[in-house]
Parts: sequence; structure tokens; C-alpha cells
Amino acid sequence: MVPHEVSPKVGRTVPTELEKMAILIRQRRQLLLSNWRQQVRELSSAERLTNPALTDHIPKLLDELVDELRERAGKSHKKPANSAPAHGLQRADLDFDIQEVVAEYDVLRMCIHELAEANGIALRGEAFRVINMRIDKSIGSALNAYVIRRTLQAQHQRERHLAFVAHDLRTPLSAISLSANVLDHYLQNADGPPDIGRALKALSRNVRYLQRLVDNVLKENTDLMTEMGVKVEHREFDLWPLIESLLHQLQPVAGAANTALRNEVPEDLTIRADASLLKRVFQNLAANAIRHTPEGVVTIGAAVEGGSIQCWVKDTGEGMSPAQLEALGKAAAGDRVPGRESGLGLEIVRTFIEAQGGSVRFESKMGKGTSIYLTLPAGDPPGD
Repeated sequence: MVPHEVSPKVGRTVPTELEKMAILIRQRRQLLLSNWRQQVRELSSAERLTNPALTDHIPKLLDELVDELRERAGKSHKKPANSAPAHGLQRADLDFDIQEVVAEYDVLRMCIHELAEANGIALRGEAFRVINMRIDKSIGSALNAYVIRRTLQAQHQRERHLAFVAHDLRTPLSAISLSANVLDHYLQNADGPPDIGRALKALSRNVRYLQRLVDNVLKENTDLMTEMGVKVEHREFDLWPLIESLLHQLQPVAGAANTALRNEVPEDLTIRADASLLKRVFQNLAANAIRHTPEGVVTIGAAVEGGSIQCWVKDTGEGMSPAQLEALGKAAAGDRVPGRESGLGLEIVRTFIEAQGGSVRFESKMGKGTSIYLTLPAGDPPGD
């Protein structure tokens, strides 16, 4: 490769096409970025981004391209870097489609070719190959990082879903176990077919096995993040029957602890929310309250307050110290609350309530009990 040519008229060196393009890209860098942004804005994933987030590593890529052109022209010994993998990771986190990642590089390629043409440079030969090879290499590096990040994101989402399902299984498994123990105790004091006793022992053994499996899943997932996309399906329904049905399902667990359950939801109160998610929220909160309220009372209630609906789960149990209450507020991040359940249940509660446009608040006093308040929109939640 000849880095420069000698002019026969003046005896001076004339910049090669490689040098010309390096100088042009460096001098017109802002114009290039502006033209690129204007065209990339047409991509659906880019519409909502600020200029810094959209532009991301493109200025670095242009600097790297200048370094490579100058190195090929023999004007620099600086080894060009490769910022494309970081760009691919960022685009995965911003929910770009993989086709859009390729498209934005192709837009940059076109902008560079148009800039050269507008300044009388016909891209050909070595300069043409260097520019296209550099952009193609960046596309490959960015896509490799993008695919790895998306694969990990999908894996983490499946793990989170598994953890949430496993947590929801705890309450019905506890109810089945308690019911089996009650029947087994009754049969020990009554004459009955031996097959029933064997069946109950097999039932209890398998329930314990399932409980161990659930505990293992929860143990392996207590450090999971909470930014999980939750699909919410709003509909209008009466809240009292939902709570009454839930308390009926929890009765075996409450009965074993001598805990009274009360439904203080007005019978005429209607709510617009996701009934399935809301039931899971109340199930988590009520089951946890029962565990910490032996021989006490657990109450679920609700009332319309201004433009929102205030729901609560209150217990007369052991309560929490100020330090425990502070930790409770951090439990949505997976922190463990001293003396309480794993933070995953509270992670589920906060995730599901916030997905429905609501908020969560905690109050507690040692020896007096704990109250958890859920505030939900009274009308259509945001985004409906």
C-alpha cells in the first residue's frame, strides 16, 4: 500500500484516499452524527430515546474508524479499539430488535458514503474496503454481545417466573399437609381400613417432598431482580367474594395456628384490577401474617379513599422492630428480613401491585402486630 503520492508539479505529497476520509470523518463528525440520528429515529425502538442514549457508542466508532484509516495510510501506529460489544449490550437492554441493531450500522455506512460523495471523494479501493470491513466487524461484535445478553435475560425471566410459581405453591401445600395430619390423627383414634392409613402416610410423604422442592427453588432464587415484565389484565369485579374465597382456602392453615380470619371488605365494593394477580398478593400477605400471628387475628379489608382504593392486611401478631421494618422496605430487592420470611414474597407483592399502578406501605410495632397497606387506582389504571 502506498501511503501518499508525490505531485509532479509542486513536489509535495498528496493525501491518499485513506487520509482524505480520515480527515473528512474527523472534521465532519458532528454532521455525520446528526444525519445518522435523524435517520435512525425512524426505527421504532429509537423513537423514545434521548440523543445521548441513542448515539451511545457511535462517536467512539467514528474515532475508531479514523484510527484504522490513518493506520492503514501509515500515519499512525495506534491500534483501533472495538466498542461494538458494549453497544450491543446496551441495545439489548433498550429492547432494540436485532434487525434494528443491524439497520443503524447500515445507516451509518450510508451516511459516510454520502458525506464522501458530497465532498468529491469517490470511495473505492482500500478506503472503501477499510470502512466497510470496520462497520461489518462492528455489526458482528455488537450482535454477538446482543444475542448473549438477550439469552441471559430470557433465562433470568424464566427463573423469576419459576420462583414466583414456587412461592405460590407454599400455601396450598401447607393446607394439604395440615389436612392430611388431621385425618391421620383422627384415624389413629378410630377403627378404619388400613389402606386409608397407608394412603395418608404416602400423601404426607409426597407433600413433604414437594415442599422440599419448593424450598430449594426459592433458596436458589432469593437474589433475583424484580424488574420483571408483568402482563396485567384489568377487569372490574367484586372484591368481597375474592377475599372470602381466599380466606376459606387459608382456613386449614389458620385453624392449626388458632388464628382467626376476618373479611372486612364491603360487600358492594367493586375494583378494577387484575383479579389473579391481586389474589396472589393477598394470599402471600395473609399466609405470612398467619405464620406470625398464632392465637391472634388476621384481617383483610378495603375502602374507597378519594381517587383510590385502600386495601390492607392487618395482624395482631408479634410485630417488628424499627430495624426489621426498615429491612421490610428493602425486601423487594431480595434482602432477607430478620425473623420474617424471605424477601421473595414481598418482591412478588410489590411487583404485582406496582404493575397495576399501585403502591405498598408497611406499619408495625413490636407486640402489636403488622399492617400492610395496598393503594390501587379507583378508576382505570394508567395505560389502560
